[in-house]
Amino acid sequence: MADSKDLWKLGATETAARTTAGEITAEAAVGAAIDRMDAVNPRLNAVVENLSDEARDRARALDKARASGAPCGPLHGVPVTIKINVDQKGHASSNGVVALKDLIAPGDAPIVENLQAAGAVVIGRTNTPEFSFRADTDNPLFGRTHNPWGDHISSGGSTGGGGAAVMAGIGALAHGNDIGGSLRFPSAANGAVTVKPGLGRVPAYNPSQKAERGMLAQAMSVQGLITREARDLHVSMPSMIAPDPRDPFHTPLPWRGAALEGPITVGFTKETYEFELHPEVSRALDAARDALTDAGYRVVEVEPPLLREAGMDGYRALMGEVLALMGPDIRAHGSDTIQAIFDEYFRQFTPFEGTELLQMMAKRSHYARAWSLFLEEYPLVLAPFLPQPFFAPDRDTQGPEGVREVLGSALWSYAMNFMGLPAACVPARLAELTEGPQPINVQIVARRWREDLAVDACIAIEDRIGRMCDPLWDRMG
Repeated sequence: MADSKDLWKLGATETAARTTAGEITAEAAVGAAIDRMDAVNPRLNAVVENLSDEARDRARALDKARASGAPCGPLHGVPVTIKINVDQKGHASSNGVVALKDLIAPGDAPIVENLQAAGAVVIGRTNTPEFSFRADTDNPLFGRTHNPWGDHISSGGSTGGGGAAVMAGIGALAHGNDIGGSLRFPSAANGAVTVKPGLGRVPAYNPSQKAERGMLAQAMSVQGLITREARDLHVSMPSMIAPDPRDPFHTPLPWRGAALEGPITVGFTKETYEFELHPEVSRALDAARDALTDAGYRVVEVEPPLLREAGMDGYRALMGEVLALMGPDIRAHGSDTIQAIFDEYFRQFTPFEGTELLQMMAKRSHYARAWSLFLEEYPLVLAPFLPQPFFAPDRDTQGPEGVREVLGSALWSYAMNFMGLPAACVPARLAELTEGPQPINVQIVARRWREDLAVDACIAIEDRIGRMCDPLWDRMG
């Protein structure tokens, strides 16, 4: 039997296998994660609502049910965290906004229901920036979330709390969402692994919502998970995609698609457009390419179509919708910091409005079609996520150049949201920079509905590079 003091180190795959087999109890697995949370969260401020009491009760109930012969779910006894912008019954969906601190959810969002139906146990709710619209996590309600690698790196956003928590050992899975990079930014910041699902893959709905989201928000935002080892996505995501009638546009497809014939061709690019590619990012891309080649993939250099155009048009369109639908709330309830950041967003991504906005929403199909044709030949594309190592905390508060580094350079991120394509993010190098150690992640884009192929590629890279949590834990103690 595993040493109880080390159970927090187990990933979701191993935790579920051991609890199902009876080697460890759900109570022990959950208790170890809670103890780890108690030990490291005071410094990190990743979990801003501690649910340890109800988590222990649920874990004991799972153990009792198993002992009585009830079947175990695929995530039996796996400790998880939920981001504070998604509904969990009886808890506030504050979205990092002081004015929403008492917005108590009347029911669970589909992803919370799906996690719990699979046997997972929620141990806490994690931090996000105001309105979940920064790539850095800080807000007036709960304060800053710190990166477990050190304060020289932002924890990322908007799922900064989830990314920091899972890498520090607070739960094996962290829920998050992504409208422009909010699963992948914190994964890159903390050295975690994620796959941003494609449009319609994971059902989404908040019972507390007072109105439907804008059409672009519906088309670009997805729910997902952040993990510290790639294999955990294969054990967890099939439960996340279970259908829910509250999301009428959910696409009920199996997690695994048909096997592809022959070696899978991977398009490889280091293109970062007008942004300079940092040598450490270049080395990470080379390491990922070599890992995929050694694993049997056919890797060829490519020139991806219309990436920059899709990213810029997509984000300017999103800013048009945000200005119209969220702008009044940001002005009424946002801090001076978030208002200044949005002012710079609007300057650098001039919002499309009126007829032009409608035209750009229509043009989304043009970009998505070009990429669908491209991905027929190259089912996967290995590319940068950011052109430089992850930025320091509050970089996006430092005027035009700060926002340009944080968001302007992230073309490979939000272009995928606009086109609704799956995109995984996986660490491929640990750089020793002057400021301190820093993980460097790369991105793997996949054909529509083929998140499984992206995760397989992440596993091949991780098998070569190793899990980034191991050197992190050596440093944290």
